[in-house]
Amino acid sequence: MSSNAELEAAVRAAIGAHGAWKLKLKTAVSTGRSDTTPATVGRDDQCEFGKWLHGQGIDANTRGGMPYQVVRRLHAEFHQCAGKVLALGLDGKRTEASQLLEGEYTARSEKLVTALSKWRGELQ
Repeated sequence: MSSNAELEAAVRAAIGAHGAWKLKLKTAVSTGRSDTTPATVGRDDQCEFGKWLHGQGIDANTRGGMPYQVVRRLHAEFHQCAGKVLALGLDGKRTEASQLLEGEYTARSEKLVTALSKWRGELQ
């Protein structure tokens, strides 16, 4: 069973980790190189937070709650969009990748961080 402190720590770490993705994607778009693939980036169960979110450490009551459900959906959408940005960047489609990064990706990232922050606030 997860304690509120464990949940709060995981959510806090996720906010920072997902904030760092924009710089990683900008670098990949500008250089055309990445140390990870679009398929991996596009999956929501490969980052540390995703492994935790999909793992066995979260109790059924938390999984059934609205904050978890919303964060899980937004987290998946965030990763799908990040995967698209990376694919475009690695294909040399820098303009399209940059537009997606500054548009849809930024909006999805902000929604995810807002939901994570709200969930964190409810746990404190």
